[in-house]
Amino acid sequence: MIRPFLFLGLVLSLVLTAAAPMLAHHSFSAEYDETKPVRVVGVITKVEWQNPHVWYYVDVKGDDGKVVNYAFSGGAPGQLMRRGIMKSALQIGATITVDGFKAKDGSTNGFGAKVTYPDGRMVFTAGQANDPTKP
Repeated sequence: MIRPFLFLGLVLSLVLTAAAPMLAHHSFSAEYDETKPVRVVGVITKVEWQNPHVWYYVDVKGDDGKVVNYAFSGGAPGQLMRRGIMKSALQIGATITVDGFKAKDGSTNGFGAKVTYPDGRMVFTAGQANDPTKP
């Protein structure tokens, strides 16, 4: 009698474990507002190069002198690497300009579509499928 319940419990836990990553993934329009572009200039403080999306963090000094840390989401690491963008493209300590879109919740999170270095070099950190800057 216990064996069928044990088997059912095992199957159910496997299904829920497999579905968890899909439940955690959101579309661009669910989290970000394409009508609210953002451009910040700051210093990269952290890079998280992992699935489902790359995240990079930028310290931005405001007009009042206070430093605010922004967190920008990008495409998936595999997607970026297939386009020739490696983790080394986002160096901690580098000064960058980030063009992207604000989070709908009003936080300092955003979607980072493009990173520009002072020398003019550009890195497109958005995934191809969810880059609202492309037609």
